[in-house]
Amino acid sequence: MQQCEQRCFKIILPKTAIANMNLVPTNIFFTKGVGVHKEKLASFELALRDAGIAHCNLVLVSSIYPPGAKRVSKEEGLKLLKPGEIVFCVYDRESSNEPNRLIAASVGCAIPADPEQHGYLSEHHSFGETEEKAGDYAEDLAASMLATTLGIEFDSDTAWDEKEQIFKMSEKIVRTSNITQSAIGNKDGLWTTVFAAAVFADYEDQSGTLNSGINSGSPTS
Repeated sequence: MQQCEQRCFKIILPKTAIANMNLVPTNIFFTKGVGVHKEKLASFELALRDAGIAHCNLVLVSSIYPPGAKRVSKEEGLKLLKPGEIVFCVYDRESSNEPNRLIAASVGCAIPADPEQHGYLSEHHSFGETEEKAGDYAEDLAASMLATTLGIEFDSDTAWDEKEQIFKMSEKIVRTSNITQSAIGNKDGLWTTVFAAAVFADYEDQSGTLNSGINSGSPTS
């Protein structure tokens, strides 16, 4: 035990430092997956594997796209994650063991033209919707939330195609998109789970607390 302790290093992070940390994600990527298994939880695990993030501990957060965050490919984003890492993300999922039932999970995204302004991410899951319909719904949600913060006037009952044109013409919203996974329930009644996520990777501590509060060079005694 003593030999092991002498080889280890401890991170000293005061409680006040933890409370004052101001972490903002600098990269974000999108992923999706589907899993089928006789156990519901196992089908979720398989969906995470299909999405490529089953090796991480996921923490669900609310729906803000960080100002200036760079959208990277799934492949590039996965390289930034380590096994067992606590990973913050916005995600949704849906499960069913009813044969031939259509399910979908989606995350919508809306990014403002002003890089200093935050955007929005929205979660949506449903039964009986096609992948396109579920994706449009999630994208509409994200864009509408952003539009209200930017003062863009629109009719909330208007179809998404019309609202999309209004938002683009305002020149205040630069991009909207969605990532959606749909599936048809397994014919033999196994659990089918669909999953979609926006995953945050790489952070900067804008308070400076993290850099000044960590001492990683002190061996344990």
